[in-house]
Amino acid sequence: MQITKDTIIGDILDADFDVAPYFLEIGMHCLGCPASRGETIEEACAVHGNDPEQLVAKLNAHFAAKAN
Repeated sequence: MQITKDTIIGDILDADFDVAPYFLEIGMHCLGCPASRGETIEEACAVHGNDPEQLVAKLNAHFAAKAN
């Protein structure tokens, strides 16, 4: 899975819930909330004051490691 700042959080969690800690460690604690599952990485990071590119990089590294 290739993650961009426009990827929907719910789609990422559906692909691999093991990424949940990446969201939790930057203050995104409401992962089960219907609103958060429909947000993009960029939207959620804006609300929580985080850099979306850093989260995208972590998530892509995770999925790349799982593919190998």
